[in-house]
Amino acid sequence: MKLTKTIVLFSGGLLLALAASAVTPKPTSSPSAADKTSPSSKSSPAAAKPSDSDLAVPMEDQAPAAVPTPANANPPKPVLYMIEQQPYTANGKNWIRYRYDVLNKADYPAAMFAAAPSLPPCGSNTNASRTWVDFFDSTGRRLYGFCALSKPADLGKIWFALEEGVIPPSYVYIELNDRQTNTKYKSNLADTTI
Repeated sequence: MKLTKTIVLFSGGLLLALAASAVTPKPTSSPSAADKTSPSSKSSPAAAKPSDSDLAVPMEDQAPAAVPTPANANPPKPVLYMIEQQPYTANGKNWIRYRYDVLNKADYPAAMFAAAPSLPPCGSNTNASRTWVDFFDSTGRRLYGFCALSKPADLGKIWFALEEGVIPPSYVYIELNDRQTNTKYKSNLADTTI
């Protein structure tokens, strides 16, 4: 199998080389008028051979693609996944905390989670973050939310809780609501079981 692949690759390379030499123009014995006036034209055989860069010209002529920067790139769709189920007790009741992380949290700019006192408060918190994060079940019913995450890394500490014995929804998703730009970023559906 390995030998077959090697032969196929070698044959493909040979065909490419033959095709390249077939379309390479041959020097003529009488240069054109443009060649006579061009100071850089040469009539030596070495100058007539195509170089590696000549064969790659179509790709080199294209402008390089602009690499997005944090300033001009749109944040991606969050990729949500479950970390663990964590039992705990609060107010005399037993609860299960469903803990999640966002795989691509580092792709979000820190400014999205900065304190935003100029935006409406979250209850009595007048320094709520610019972006709020809410959990929803697969039908769109809100389960829980966070309004004070201070940095993208905090997306690795999000959760919702249900009283012990309550069957969780099969799937949940989150929505990041950038209140400054009025933009929402909806995640994938993530399992509630490990």
